Amino acid sequence: MSLNSILVLGLLVAIWVAGGASRADELGQAIVRTAAWIAIVVTALFGARPSLSKVSPALWIILAALVLVLVQLIPLPPAIWQVMPGRLGLANATKAIGMAEVWRPIAIVPGAAVNAAASLVVPFAILLLVAGLDEREIAWLPAIVLGMAAATALLGLLQFSGAGFNNPFVNDSPGQVSGNFANRNHFALLLAVGCLVAPVWAFQVRQRLSWRVPVAVGLVVLFVLLILASGSRAGLLIGVLAIVMALLLVRNAIQRERRHLPRWVFPVIVMGSVLTIGLFVLLSIGADRAISVDRLFQMEAGEDLRTRNMPTVLRMIGTYFPVGSGFGGFDPVFRIHEPLAMLKLTYFNHAHNDFLEVALDGGFGALVLLVAVLIWWVVASIRAWRGGADVAKLGSAMLALVFVAAAFDYAARTPIMMTIIVIAAIWLGTPRTRIARTPLPAAAGQL
Repeated sequence: MSLNSILVLGLLVAIWVAGGASRADELGQAIVRTAAWIAIVVTALFGARPSLSKVSPALWIILAALVLVLVQLIPLPPAIWQVMPGRLGLANATKAIGMAEVWRPIAIVPGAAVNAAASLVVPFAILLLVAGLDEREIAWLPAIVLGMAAATALLGLLQFSGAGFNNPFVNDSPGQVSGNFANRNHFALLLAVGCLVAPVWAFQVRQRLSWRVPVAVGLVVLFVLLILASGSRAGLLIGVLAIVMALLLVRNAIQRERRHLPRWVFPVIVMGSVLTIGLFVLLSIGADRAISVDRLFQMEAGEDLRTRNMPTVLRMIGTYFPVGSGFGGFDPVFRIHEPLAMLKLTYFNHAHNDFLEVALDGGFGALVLLVAVLIWWVVASIRAWRGGADVAKLGSAMLALVFVAAAFDYAARTPIMMTIIVIAAIWLGTPRTRIARTPLPAAAGQL
């Protein structure tokens, strides 16, 4: 193993253990960011020279995001700052209490913007380390991602069994099935990613199909059941999408294997897998263990609060556009605009729609970057599904799940999902496979 591969594994372990929360004040943030900086320094001094061409799309996206945040931290003279959208009330408040006029940055909560910039060290470290891996080591990544999802599932299974578990690194809710995450929606998203990766991993090496296929089917069944047990309604939608896309991902691999076996074998395997998953789902519902299904027919206070606060969020976007209110500062900024009728003992930590929150935080510049990312994803996905590498299709599907999840929550703000997103973006940027025109048969281990 190379130094870079050891660093990747070590950093991924640290991220899995402590990277399941998005709050800036959680202990896990200090752990994963420290581990990321150590990995960057060590690989810069002793590691292999990174091949940035392997990761260029993801690298440019991270750098553009960092620039957007840093621009918001540049101090501006009072005459400019006060005329910016949404700042007049704050300027009048400082005058009313007798504060002197000082230079201020665009970010209304500068500390939150600093934290947003600091959080990008985790995806950047993963990107830098992966760029230093050789092709053989990069081929391990699907198994590593699947291992992270499986370990999270086992932890969720432990919670589901009733065993007490309190993660000291995240702000988890006691009694909730959320694995190593603070939020069950984030937990369900990683399991849905596992549903995508497991079939691709099963067909990655032809000689090992005999044991990989049943293992992958078992893992997918476990992932689906835990999504049901998590209580995440968004997870239900994402899980269904993951199963459908997983079948599309391995369709060609299944067709290739059918040439060596009787025609009825793989249809039976596919139908058997679908029926097995369906049977376990029905048993889970019948045993009253499918909390996600039960919550489909309930309206909880949290969901009602999100719906009632949405008009306020939309007004805030208009108030601060086009410069934005500042990355990471949603909570204190929302309290400025929160209607008296909505005041409660709890707080509204995020917009629960990351597309809207990005528009609020970053204004026009963030929207331009977001649209550019979506355009890149669409173009790269079309290229991948028309004949790209299998991992490119997998990366496209993984990012699709993240985009869907972003419409309901903020999973991309946790270090674990930042890592998954970077790996998916690297896979999606994999060059199109070139089919060699040769009369020789494919190598035994080649897909």
